[in-house]
Amino acid sequence: MIRKIIKIDKDKCDGCGLCAAACHEGAIEMIDGKASLVRENFCDGFGDCLPACPTGAITFEEREAPAYDEAAVKAKKAGGCPGSAVMTTASDAPAAPKVPSRLAQWPCQIKLVPPAAPFFDGAKLLIAADCTAYAYGNIHDEFMAGRVTIIGCPKLDSVDYSEKLTDIIANNDIKSVTVLRMEVPCCGGIQRAAETALKNSGKFIPWRVVTVTRDGKLIE
Repeated sequence: MIRKIIKIDKDKCDGCGLCAAACHEGAIEMIDGKASLVRENFCDGFGDCLPACPTGAITFEEREAPAYDEAAVKAKKAGGCPGSAVMTTASDAPAAPKVPSRLAQWPCQIKLVPPAAPFFDGAKLLIAADCTAYAYGNIHDEFMAGRVTIIGCPKLDSVDYSEKLTDIIANNDIKSVTVLRMEVPCCGGIQRAAETALKNSGKFIPWRVVTVTRDGKLIE
C-alpha cells in the first residue's frame, strides 16, 4: 500500500540516538552508529522522531510500504525500548572495601550547577550520565577522582544540555573533558550535547568519550 512513512538521511545522521529513544513503536534502531528504519510495519507515520532529531535527518515520504501493524507493536512493547530492556547482571567478585566519595563539589546535577561556579576554574571536567554511577563500580576512583563531576540524563530531564555545557566550557578554564555515557541509544544525547558545547566554545580542549555497557564493562 502507498502510505506516509519516515525517511532517514544517513549522511545527515550524527548517531545521537535520540530518534530511536523517541520512537515509541520501536521502528528505529541504531546500526553501525546510524539511525535506521528497521521495521517499516512499526512506523505509524506520526513522526514522533522528527522533533527529536537535531540534524534534520528525518523527513516524511509517501511510498509503497507495509501497513502499520499495531498488534505487532504492542507485542514488541512488552519487551520495552532498548534503553529500558530488562536484564539481570551477576557478579561473583568479592565485595569491595568501603571507599570514600570522590565527588569534589556540590551541586553536581547539570540542571542545577551554576556555570560560573568557582570550582570550574582549572577543572578537569567529567560529564557523566546518571546510570554510569550504578553500572560501573569503580567510577569514584577511576573517573571522579581529581575531576569536577556533573551528571544528567537527557531522556529523563527532557532537555538539551548543550547550551549549559557551552556556557561552562566557554567561560571557565577547563583543562580537559571526559564524557562517561551508557551504551543505550538515549544516552547519545549527553555525548552530543558535550560535543556541541566543545565546538561552540571555540576552544581546543583534550576530550574523550567512554561508554559503559549495561553489565559494567568499558568501551573507548
